[in-house]
Amino acid sequence: MKRSLAFSVALAFFACGMAFAAGPAVKVQIGFENSMTEPVGQGLVKWQQLVKEKGDGSMEIVLYPDSQLGSKNSLIDSMLLGEPVITLADGAFYADYGVKDFGIVFGPFLFDTWEQVWKLTESDWYKNQCGLLEKKGLKILSSNWKYGDRHTQTTKLVQGPDDLKGLKVRVPTNKIQTDGFNALGATAVGLPLGETYEALTTGTISGVENPLATLYGRKFQEVAKYILLDGHVKNFTTWICGTTFFNSLTPAQQKLLIETGKEAGFYNNKVLENAEQGYLDKFVAEGVTITKLSDANRQKFQVAAKTFYANGTKLGWSPKLYETVRTAMGAK
Repeated sequence: MKRSLAFSVALAFFACGMAFAAGPAVKVQIGFENSMTEPVGQGLVKWQQLVKEKGDGSMEIVLYPDSQLGSKNSLIDSMLLGEPVITLADGAFYADYGVKDFGIVFGPFLFDTWEQVWKLTESDWYKNQCGLLEKKGLKILSSNWKYGDRHTQTTKLVQGPDDLKGLKVRVPTNKIQTDGFNALGATAVGLPLGETYEALTTGTISGVENPLATLYGRKFQEVAKYILLDGHVKNFTTWICGTTFFNSLTPAQQKLLIETGKEAGFYNNKVLENAEQGYLDKFVAEGVTITKLSDANRQKFQVAAKTFYANGTKLGWSPKLYETVRTAMGAK
């Protein structure tokens, strides 16, 4: 009888433990500015599916497109408070959050090829920057997502720096992109992406810069009929969460989140590459004039960009950061 009672008690404790272990799944909220129809939206759906397929049910991803969870800055603030939130960000924002050198990856005309981008993300310099960011409370989960070459869409024809001079162009709300676009000749205006369409409509701004997928996804072609394919930034994006939240996950959950995020990144890149020409065709069909950047104007932009890198000390950069990063990416 005593043995039977002891067995029953042990079984009860085991059952309670199993129930506790199989409690509610951790709901990871991914908030982002883009629409679900963009390649990045499709990539996130893939990430969501991979976590479900490869996980044990203890964690799930919930997607919030179109800034439903708030702006990028507000999401990062939430992460720093320990909330289970992920968003996409980049070095320009990390510079504003205290890792100054990281901002250079979003400087204008830094990269010549995408191969240089990926080489940099595998370098010791980049790993050191990620470590510094963790000390600030932010954990990079994935760095292999291609967001796209950033181009400039305007309400008047722009072919080079001379046409861009003084033109008010929307940029994300960070110092790197503001100073970088100012160096190219424009007057940069920091605005949330969700407020940009109205600003173009009212004439508060005359342009916006972003990859083709985002420009089309936000329907800017309805109010801005010119695109210059300048590719001023080769925009790889990173997905981040707060270190407090990340450290609250089990090792298995951490591994799952990182590995599936990387796999979804490769999927995103294929979707983006396959969609590029399609977006150009759609723009033309909707009355947008597409202008390719001439070699002469590219050289002018590159010369202008050098003034941005020459002012690195004002941005709090380490000495000779531009040369260090160019070496790390294998540039000649």
